[in-house]
Amino acid sequence: MNMTKGFPSFRRGMGMGLLLLLLLLATSCKDGHLATPTASGRPYEVLVVMDKQTWEAPVGRALFGVLDTDIPGLPQPERSFHISQVAPRDMNRTLRIFRNIIEVEINPSIYTQTRMKFSRNVYAQDQVILRIRSNSEESFIQYVGEHRQDIIDFFTRMEMNRLCRDLSRKYSKLTFDLAKEIFGCELRAPEELKNFKRGKDFMWTTNNTATGMVSIMMYAYPYEGPETFNKRYILHKRDSVLRINMPGSDPDMFMQTDTAFTDVRPIVVHHKYAMEARGLWYMRNDGMGGPFVSHSRVDTENNRVVVVEGFVFAPEKMKRGLMRRMEGSLYMLLLPEEQQSEIETNLEEEKEEKEEKKE
Repeated sequence: MNMTKGFPSFRRGMGMGLLLLLLLLATSCKDGHLATPTASGRPYEVLVVMDKQTWEAPVGRALFGVLDTDIPGLPQPERSFHISQVAPRDMNRTLRIFRNIIEVEINPSIYTQTRMKFSRNVYAQDQVILRIRSNSEESFIQYVGEHRQDIIDFFTRMEMNRLCRDLSRKYSKLTFDLAKEIFGCELRAPEELKNFKRGKDFMWTTNNTATGMVSIMMYAYPYEGPETFNKRYILHKRDSVLRINMPGSDPDMFMQTDTAFTDVRPIVVHHKYAMEARGLWYMRNDGMGGPFVSHSRVDTENNRVVVVEGFVFAPEKMKRGLMRRMEGSLYMLLLPEEQQSEIETNLEEEKEEKEEKKE
């Protein structure tokens, strides 16, 4: 009968499941204790711990409005984060190991002002928990509004740091070797970049696919003083380099910057000043175009500006994931005599879980 016929398969499946369970227990134990699990969840997914009533009230809407923002520099709207909410009483063992968590506590008997700090690896490896503590709903709403960019940058940079750790282990050898040979720098970029073009103080590596094309570009020019670090100068240099090195199929086709949709701002990379440009590129007299992000950095050893850029051509796809993957690579550029460091945040780290009581 079918029952008899199926019984051996059931026994084999049960035995294999038990073996896998024993292997899991064996590999997760260290010195007689269960090892800390790895954080779960997708990249750029944030779990907000807040009861449903508060989440749907002005306090929750204020925080949701911060997280539910579009990524700058993309040709179409794409949200910065996937957002989930759970009540504190429902935070079970599974949810506690989420990769990005925001915990909100509003209590006038404990706190005198609104502040936020973060902790790492509390319940899981590679986890961050941002705690926002406030003395009132009004203070909380005002605070998250004033610090919206700090909150967005915090989770974005933490995800970039995760990507950088992955790239330190697995990267394009072609991109690394070209950066070393042409510029004397180290650059670890996604391993799918296997095609290249090189020029004078210039290189371009790409996956060269028909759909979802991603690229890293690198070039250098002499440093002429602080006045060169402004939007007009940086974009002028970019267009000059692109016209020479990134032509189209006809002489009047070449890559250019859409300056009306490009922003430039100062950032910190490996504890040093840098300029970030983020916006759109297009192929002059052609239909190609897409987003880009670049870092311009001063190489003091050689008195030059080194620019590393990631850009995407994917008209049929959402570009958030592709661009963030390229952007993470920019932080992997090491100028001569430079050491890799974590991308900095503007928030205070809480080394231990401590209550911030009134003094």
